[in-house]
Amino acid sequence: MSGGASFPAGRASLVVEEGDTALSLGSGELPVLGTPRLVALVEQAAVAATEAVLEPGQTSVGTLVELEHLAPTRVGATVEAVAELVRVDGRTLEFAVAATCGGAEIAHGRHHRALVNRERFLARPELASAGE
Repeated sequence: MSGGASFPAGRASLVVEEGDTALSLGSGELPVLGTPRLVALVEQAAVAATEAVLEPGQTSVGTLVELEHLAPTRVGATVEAVAELVRVDGRTLEFAVAATCGGAEIAHGRHHRALVNRERFLARPELASAGE
């Protein structure tokens, strides 16, 4: 990440489908937006915020998600997520994240991502290989 880099807010949206529900994901018994899918959506927004400022060969990986899921969302509804950078601590980026549906907040929290070199990260010996 270049010194003085500016992060725009990242955004992501989702039209909730059957495969996005708690029932389908195994995280609950109801056909409403599952929290695991909501977590993925706010991570997607944070990734979008970092894309324009990463150096060649650099990427980010999620390290922490703290999300309060406030309201259920039906299949067919559109959910909008936003991630705003609030703090940089070395290689760690902290985002304030929120999700809305129809203008009403359905979730909020924070998300941390670590900046890493893509090749070095994938070469780490502790990464499990398929079939091992």
